[in-house]
Amino acid sequence: MLSYADAGGQVLISLLLGDKLNSNKIEFGLDGGMSLSNIQGLSAASWKRSFNLGFYFDIRMKNRAWMIHTGVLVKSTMGATDIAVYSLNNPDLDDVFAGGSVVRRLGYFQVPAMIKHTWKNNFFAEAGPMFSLMAKSTDEFVASVEKKDDLVYKLNIKDRYHPLDAGLMAGVGYRLMKGNGMNLGVRYYYGLVDITIDDTTPDQHNQSFYFFIGIPIGAGKKTRAAQE
Repeated sequence: MLSYADAGGQVLISLLLGDKLNSNKIEFGLDGGMSLSNIQGLSAASWKRSFNLGFYFDIRMKNRAWMIHTGVLVKSTMGATDIAVYSLNNPDLDDVFAGGSVVRRLGYFQVPAMIKHTWKNNFFAEAGPMFSLMAKSTDEFVASVEKKDDLVYKLNIKDRYHPLDAGLMAGVGYRLMKGNGMNLGVRYYYGLVDITIDDTTPDQHNQSFYFFIGIPIGAGKKTRAAQE
């Protein structure tokens, strides 16, 4: 399976070749920013902050106000924090982390497929499905030791979750530089799939806010060439 390191290499290659991927019908760029995620159905958990990175394609339709927005977030982590500790089936570890908490990190490769509409004032709105493939999942047990550095124990929990997730995403944003610059906006995702394999537990669904920056790569060159 594609690793996060390989995914980072793909982003770098895309950055170097970005001007060759743009045309009058397709805009290519980097997409990334900060996200706040939680797992609905998981009791007593808090929102977790993380960063994401990927690339996007805006495919223009005949009516240029409408586009198809897609791409891949090659590094995107969902999950939650402040989860109550549970037994690790090890008396020593259970004793160490008894007063601590758990951070759940669910790493995905994510592919949106949204319809995007841009108005003349350069504001835009978008909505559609998003599909996710799990790359890795860990629970990080955290406990403070005598007011010094935190003690952390990582547990692989990938076998507890379905490898695929799907849900709905919607967002709004603004395009800088009179419609020729960066895209700034926020998106919300709600998963429609129970991500847990264990059917005896309450259903759990991913949810996340994405505060994103979309940076077109090489689009300015294509615009100037078209004007000339």
